[in-house]
Amino acid sequence: MVINFPYQGSDFDSCDEFVERHDADFLTRLLYSMLRIRRIEEAIEGKYHEDQMKTPIHLVIGQEAASVGACSALRESDILYCGHRTHGAYLAKGGDLKGMLSEFFCRLNGCAGSRGGSMHLLDKSVGMAGSSAIVAGAVPIATGAALSAQLRGDDYVSCVFLGDAATEEGAVWESLNFAALKKLPIIYFCENNFFSVCTPLEERQPAGVAIYKKAAAFGLHSVQVDGSNVLKVNEAVADAVARARRGEGPSFIEAEVYRWRGHGGAGDDSHTGYRDPAEVAYWQKHCPVEGYADFLQQQGVLNALQRAAMEQQISDEISEAFLHAEKSPNPRKEDLYTHAYCD
Repeated sequence: MVINFPYQGSDFDSCDEFVERHDADFLTRLLYSMLRIRRIEEAIEGKYHEDQMKTPIHLVIGQEAASVGACSALRESDILYCGHRTHGAYLAKGGDLKGMLSEFFCRLNGCAGSRGGSMHLLDKSVGMAGSSAIVAGAVPIATGAALSAQLRGDDYVSCVFLGDAATEEGAVWESLNFAALKKLPIIYFCENNFFSVCTPLEERQPAGVAIYKKAAAFGLHSVQVDGSNVLKVNEAVADAVARARRGEGPSFIEAEVYRWRGHGGAGDDSHTGYRDPAEVAYWQKHCPVEGYADFLQQQGVLNALQRAAMEQQISDEISEAFLHAEKSPNPRKEDLYTHAYCD
């Protein structure tokens, strides 16, 4: 068994203090949101082979705590940008599930009007401002949005999800430099899952140099957090949001996570040889969803009936959303140029 990237966290040990700081409703909503993302992703994966969804997909299974922990610390009016692994952040920010699935099925009522597919989800009504499939492509855009907020005196914070591979693009460091110089209200949230497609981090960046420390060298408040622990992610982002609202400038958060599925498409691609399947199984023992559910049960915040009710509610919502997407109309030829230009 080869574990190149061991889990560095402590699961939910020493998290009792978090229960004291948050009420039961908040704590269970975090679980519901993660569980919902997990089940939606599983349903998408289960139907993907039917070839009715006309989009590539990049599943976020295994990384739910990062999506939910970060977005639960943002207001609806705060704006969020993402890269290509977008589903979790879109849903956690409040994006409409029916609109998302309609987008996957290339329907007229998709959240991007069937123009974007899985990698270009947006729902401006909840602050999901957009995503770019270009690695690091959303980072300068999010930085520009933060500059706009500062110049206009708006109260929103800009947040952008990026992967570890994005930190190998110059646009990231140029953006960080500018944001630090101008003290912009922005959070750079790096989901470090250790792989750029199938190339491990150790073959791309020098060993022993943590990504968050590079950001600190640019003058940003920068921390590393256990990305499988929704509580710790939430508090790290909440602190960064508070700093931004106080005018203390940008923050960089590196969340160590692990994707259970392949880089793209359905299923695990470990058989291609770029990682040991045992490493996937090892990380699954630190499941962000089940680990947190067990913790809540131990704390007396959640019981079996509540958990079962969550599962049923989510299952019903997913069935309804898929039916909605499958029966929605296809795009019309006469709308081909709609959204192509803006006055």
